[in-house]
Amino acid sequence: MLGGMQTSPTRPRLRLLATGGTIAGAQTGGGGRGYTAGALSIEALLAAVPQLAALAQVEVEQVARIGSQDMNETVWRRLAQRAQAAADDPAVTGVVITHGTDTMEETGYFLNLVVKTAKPVVLVGAMRPATAISADGPMNLYNAVAVAVAPESAGRGVLVVANDEIHFAREVAKTNTTQVGTFKSPNRGLAGLIHSGRLHYFGPTVRRHTAASAFAPLAAEDLPRVDIVYAHAGMGRELIDAAVRAGARGLVIAGVGDGNLPAAALAACAEAAKAGVAVVRSSRTGGGLVERNIEVDDDAAGFVSAEELNPQKARVLLMLGLTRTREPAALQVLFREY
Repeated sequence: MLGGMQTSPTRPRLRLLATGGTIAGAQTGGGGRGYTAGALSIEALLAAVPQLAALAQVEVEQVARIGSQDMNETVWRRLAQRAQAAADDPAVTGVVITHGTDTMEETGYFLNLVVKTAKPVVLVGAMRPATAISADGPMNLYNAVAVAVAPESAGRGVLVVANDEIHFAREVAKTNTTQVGTFKSPNRGLAGLIHSGRLHYFGPTVRRHTAASAFAPLAAEDLPRVDIVYAHAGMGRELIDAAVRAGARGLVIAGVGDGNLPAAALAACAEAAKAGVAVVRSSRTGGGLVERNIEVDDDAAGFVSAEELNPQKARVLLMLGLTRTREPAALQVLFREY
């Protein structure tokens, strides 16, 4: 159901889709540590930022009320459908999505691939619950709305706004468990900065997204199962074999270093690839590139390199890619384009 704030009819219209998260969290005790994500309604968050009325006419829709650790494909689909509907409305200037920080980078990248629009789509969250001392949600939300209604935000793909920073959804990663400066873009850097609603963009993103994505708008078919397996010293083949037995059509290896893994696990991945399971090598390091054919003969094994994508984003692209092809060479092209 849509609701709204009373504001001037000359302000741009904005659709705000709420999913819960810490930004809507409420503390559960007096110690200031425990809280319940998604406990507050989006109307309560808007009431805490009355300055939004000067920026936009805000229409609100509660899509979910969960902590983002519980984000799943069902909610992704609903969110993509509602974001697409908002973007298709000629009267709507942009879309803001409130979201928990734990899986925001995955949701953002998913929407970056499946929402067909040049209009701004902005994800925003908070590291401190709404009832905390010095909650970061109100300013984050204000800045997100300012980004979403700014003409210069159009055509940049899905964005993430937090801590006075603007990130491309493809590049951003959560890097700290509790600090408000948790979001970083380790490879290509920030999209820009925002201070009290004033934007400073640094440059465009160079990979395909949103209006140029072959996956947008999102198709009705279910996405195939893709599992992530974390590599470590002394790793055997058991987890890889278990994922294949459980029905995974794709595996993303969070490899050591340049996407490497021990010999036994490597052999299991090669067997899985020969049996038709797509195997993508990513890295657990948090930055850099996973190149083809360095220490692993990807050509011989039938593997795909994740290039710049971290394991969680490589999983998103592989899920979508497998709806189009199972050929390693064709999948590799997708990892170079997106």
